[in-house]
Amino acid sequence: MIPLDVVVAGLVAGSMYGLLALGYHITYIVSGTVNFSQGASLMAGAVAGYVLHVRCGLPLGLAALGAVLLCALLGLLINWLVVAPFARNGSIAWLMSTIAFGIILENAVMLGFSKESRSMPSALPETPLRWFGAGIYPIELVIPVVGIGCAVFLGVFLRRTLPGKALLAAAQNRDAALLQGIAVPRLVALAYMVSTALAGLAGLLIAPKTNVYAGMGVLFGLKAFAVAIIGGIDSAAGVMLAGFLYGLVEATIAASLPSAYREIIGFGLVVVVLAVKPEGLFGKRATQKV
Repeated sequence: MIPLDVVVAGLVAGSMYGLLALGYHITYIVSGTVNFSQGASLMAGAVAGYVLHVRCGLPLGLAALGAVLLCALLGLLINWLVVAPFARNGSIAWLMSTIAFGIILENAVMLGFSKESRSMPSALPETPLRWFGAGIYPIELVIPVVGIGCAVFLGVFLRRTLPGKALLAAAQNRDAALLQGIAVPRLVALAYMVSTALAGLAGLLIAPKTNVYAGMGVLFGLKAFAVAIIGGIDSAAGVMLAGFLYGLVEATIAASLPSAYREIIGFGLVVVVLAVKPEGLFGKRATQKV
C-alpha cells in the first residue's frame, strides 16, 4: 500500500503538471499552437508574487492576484510577439520562438532577481498535520483542491459562457467561426492569457514548497507537456487526470528507487503511451477523410 504522504506528494506534483497542461490544452484547441515557455510563465508567477508581497509589502492575497494578472498580460505579449506573427503565415516557427522566449525570460529574471532561491511566505500554517502517521502540510492539501477547482471552472467557462462557447466554436471550425463574426484572433489572445495565468497560479502555489528562483519552471514545463501528450492534449479532463496519474507514479518511484529512475521511468511512460495510443489516453483519434 502506498503511504499517505507519498500519495499527497504525488497529488501536489500532479496538480502543478495538470494546471500547466491545461494551459497547453486551451491554446492548442483554439489555435493549434502551444506555448513552450509555460515553465517560464510558472516561474514568472512565483517571482511576481514574491516581489509584490515581500519587496513591495502588499498583502499576500493582493500580491497573488496581481501576479496572476501580470502573467495573463505576459500571455498576451507572448501571443502578440512570438506566436501570432508566425502562426498567421502558416509557419511553425512559433515552436522555436516560444522556447527562445522562455530562455530569455528566465535569464532576464536571473539578472534582475538574482540566481539565489528565495523563501516564499505561505498564508497557511507551516506546521505539518499528523494523519495516519504521516506529516502533511496544509498547503499540500490546498494545492490539489485548487488544481481540480481550476479544471472544473475551465470546463464550466467553456460550456456555459458566451466567450467559452466562442472558444469552442473556434476550436471546432476556425473558418466557420470567422464567417459567424467571431473574432478568432481575440479568442486566441484570450486563450494565451488564460494559459499563462494558470501557469502563474501554479507558480504561486508551489513557491512556498520549492522556493523561488529563475530556473524553477523548466522541469515543470517539460513534464507538463508530457502530461498533456499522455492525457490527450485535446481533452481538458484527460490532461488533468493524466497530471495526477503522472504525479502519483513519480512520487511512488521517488519513494522506492534512486532519484534517477524517476525521470527514466516517467518519460519512458510517455514513449509507451505514444506508441500504443498516439492521441493520448483520453484524446480523440483524428478522423481521416478518404
